Amino acid sequence: MSGPSIKNLPSEERPRERLENYGAENLSNTELMAIILRTGTTNQSVLTLANLLLVEFKTLQQLAAASISELSKIKGIGKSKAIQLLAAFELGKRLQLSDLSPEDDIFSSPQDVARFFISDLRFLQQEHFIVIHLNTKNRLLSKETITIGTLDSSLVHPREVFKAAIRQSSASLILIHNHPSGDPRPSREDINLTRRLKEAGDLLGIPILDHLIIGNNKYFSMKEEGML
Repeated sequence: MSGPSIKNLPSEERPRERLENYGAENLSNTELMAIILRTGTTNQSVLTLANLLLVEFKTLQQLAAASISELSKIKGIGKSKAIQLLAAFELGKRLQLSDLSPEDDIFSSPQDVARFFISDLRFLQQEHFIVIHLNTKNRLLSKETITIGTLDSSLVHPREVFKAAIRQSSASLILIHNHPSGDPRPSREDINLTRRLKEAGDLLGIPILDHLIIGNNKYFSMKEEGML
């Protein structure tokens, strides 16, 4: 479906003019996307192209997680437009972290951990299992992605989890992974894996402080829920 050229629309209906007159918060997702894309194609307006993207990827979360090659498969979206979109989404992610201070690499609560990692994990389409290494003051030493699984599972071996911890003398660990479904509630597999890793950590003297599961802008802490 093609649409009228932006130039042919009344000025009060053009996305740029509407943003200037009414503010960005009053524009639709399609209009905001059209401003980022800037131009359409010979056969479709930029508004039509923007709407096509939103229909194809269904949600902004899925759109933000798309790769350049996935975006470029949409007719009218070349590499340049795909890069523009990814840059805009990345700025949005960084804005969420812009109020973090240099002291925010000290993790004294599950909220600290979630705030630090949620913007990076919430839109991923596969499970990423990450180990956070802490020193004796709960300050971040390093983070390590142990495995990238399928949409519904991650295979994690204790040997891989504790290898780096032993090498860099980590005082404790926090486990974190995402649920692409958006629901952070733990599966039976998550619970069993956590118990197995906790037992291994207790034997090695490297305790597991928490296991957080990140969903769509929310999290589940096994520590908070009394499961650790």
